[in-house]
Amino acid sequence: MIKKLLVVVLVLLTWSTPVLASELTVTVTDSGSNEPVPDAVVYLDRIDTLTPVTAEIYQKDRAFHPTVLIVPVGSLVEFPNRDNTQHHVYSFSPAKTFNIELYAGKPEAPILFDKPGVVELGCNIHDRMRAFIIVTDTNAIGRTDAEGRITLATSAETGPLTVNIWHQRLPDNTRPVERKLDNLVAQTLTINLAPKPETDDAINLLQQRFREL
Repeated sequence: MIKKLLVVVLVLLTWSTPVLASELTVTVTDSGSNEPVPDAVVYLDRIDTLTPVTAEIYQKDRAFHPTVLIVPVGSLVEFPNRDNTQHHVYSFSPAKTFNIELYAGKPEAPILFDKPGVVELGCNIHDRMRAFIIVTDTNAIGRTDAEGRITLATSAETGPLTVNIWHQRLPDNTRPVERKLDNLVAQTLTINLAPKPETDDAINLLQQRFREL
């Protein structure tokens, strides 16, 4: 009888024990220079229950602020114009296509971002203006620090993990690069970055694609 009671207690304890949280620390470096990569967006390939927010990317001094914004799926983003000139904000990214034609002040309605992915922004009036919105469906996401390091909270799951890394200087910055990890041991992940642009060729290419559409 005592043995049966012990078995029941052990089963109940197993059911009631929460999944332990673990951490994954990675350092992102550039394959060309072997230097750490700050401000890379790193996230796990999993889906969590997230609460949408209302955020903004404003225009000031003919630039977007911030240049990289991370929001949960289902969030609204406003695009107030705080310049003394008009702007024409647009995106034709698969995750969100929209077009706010020439305006001053604040548009009447925010834009809903209802699909995960990378959204590239431009201004059809000012070629130099460029920004990105990372729409995410996981809360295991963040940016690397000045040393290229980030620590993500993860459940004590077994098996390989998929880590996504995005940076605006990736050769194809419309999507992250993937790295497969077999465990949660801290490690260094290398990505290939394009050199810092000396001209506005990349931005001019964005404008060219917009005009072709």
